[in-house]
Amino acid sequence: MIDRMTDVKEGRFNGRDGTELAWKETGEGRPLVLIHGYFSNALTNWIRYGHAVLIADAGFRVIMPDLRGHGDSAKPHDPAAYPRDVLADDGLALVDHLGLADYDLAGYSLGGRTSVRMLVKGAAPRRVVLCGMGLDGILHTAGRGDYFRKVLTNLGSFPRGSGEWMTEAFLKTTGGDPVALLNILETFVDTTPEELAAFDRPVLVVTGREDDDNGSGEALADAIPGARFQPIPGNHMSAVVKPELGQAIRDFLAA
Repeated sequence: MIDRMTDVKEGRFNGRDGTELAWKETGEGRPLVLIHGYFSNALTNWIRYGHAVLIADAGFRVIMPDLRGHGDSAKPHDPAAYPRDVLADDGLALVDHLGLADYDLAGYSLGGRTSVRMLVKGAAPRRVVLCGMGLDGILHTAGRGDYFRKVLTNLGSFPRGSGEWMTEAFLKTTGGDPVALLNILETFVDTTPEELAAFDRPVLVVTGREDDDNGSGEALADAIPGARFQPIPGNHMSAVVKPELGQAIRDFLAA
């Protein structure tokens, strides 16, 4: 059994524009690039709740970048550092930096959308797991972006217990930088149905049974040839802490 903290290694690399970015990794074996969600980071999304250890124990080298504007990666305030699709470009730069020729790819929420964009831009993982993401969040990114823009530009104004209040509370727990995170919203790019239909590798879509934040996960699976859908307990915020998330990723990749 891998200890979830003491066996985590850290590294740095540069995005294609020279921005310094960070990643964490644990385990040995087949590489899996595992990308966290918006407002989150590798530690919160994958390590804290045991998903990385669970997958690593199945024989995987679990590589977890901190997205630009998140975690230990640079958080520039200059809008020029956030061109469209830069998160996908950063993911491809990490794959190149590590020399990964045969690997798997997975992500939660924004990490799932980033995985999709990496595929559109030429990434060639053997298998893909898209978590916490539905079809609407892939085809029409502006809707979810507008929600987060509202939260980030009105911090401290939401009624206790509201969805916006909960989102802001999560931002505080991760120490997110509101300026950098606002800039991230400008990087979103819609993916077309035709681009999804061109995916030619095994894909699993995993979402919480009560998660409709990004539309239907089942509809996303239906839009990708041969993709499979697997529901797990929880909504968008709670499913990510459930052991079933890591188990679903592990079982699909280890099959």
